[in-house]
Amino acid sequence: MTLVGKLKVCATPIGNLEDITLRVLQALREADLIAAEDTRHTRKLLSAYEIHGPLTSYHEHNKKGKGLEIVKKIEEGATVVLVSDAGLPGISDPGEDLIHLCIERNLPVEVLPGPSASITALVLSGLPTGRFVFEGFLPRQKKAYRQRLQELAKETRTIILYESPYRVQATLADLQDHFGAERRAALVRELTKKFEEVRRGTLGSLREEIKEPLKGECSLVIGGCEGGMETESLGEGLTEEELATALMKEMERLQAAAMDHKEALKKAAQKLGLSKREAYRLKLLYEER
Repeated sequence: MTLVGKLKVCATPIGNLEDITLRVLQALREADLIAAEDTRHTRKLLSAYEIHGPLTSYHEHNKKGKGLEIVKKIEEGATVVLVSDAGLPGISDPGEDLIHLCIERNLPVEVLPGPSASITALVLSGLPTGRFVFEGFLPRQKKAYRQRLQELAKETRTIILYESPYRVQATLADLQDHFGAERRAALVRELTKKFEEVRRGTLGSLREEIKEPLKGECSLVIGGCEGGMETESLGEGLTEEELATALMKEMERLQAAAMDHKEALKKAAQKLGLSKREAYRLKLLYEER
């Protein structure tokens, strides 16, 4: 009879080492092999609990070759524990690929739940939790990045993002341009660690508060678009010329109600689901006709 092992996907602490579960500790002690995103990081966790199991690296840059090696060991009967640097593997990390590989080969996969930065940030933000969407890290390619922001501007559910502390300022500026300064938001940093911090407010107020690059892992939680479905129907499917006309008509309506030109442009852009830059471009297009 052929022996078949198992892949155990184990959540590890996102900061405070005491947040590990008893089941995960047992799995780590009994593992034939521990596949870790960063073996140096995981050794600190294992040392804290006097666990000395064999480690191997499994990360974004070696996932194809190492994934096949790990699958072969499971097929030969090994129990492999998969851990990431923090939280549950498979969420915004290469663990997703290894899990898919095991499922494709009908190998047993077990998930041992535990800490999650995204859900912890959501609950801590104070924003609605009934319906939400996890976006992870935004695309880095400029065109895909702009397109994703335009799509998310119409999202009615609470949005959870991960972001590098070095990019938070720039990302908040772009979010404000696409979502509007008054959109409710929270910045959560260094979850469960000594210097845990949460800042609640609007995209505009957070952008004003954060003047210098931050330190530590960051999560951004953003309230959904309250008029999301209406916004989508207004701008969706219109040609460039039709959008420009709709934008100017809405601006005229707002200015007739005593709103200044700059604020009218911003509000009209939000209603049509346009970024600030795109609205300005369409305004110039209209005026050049």
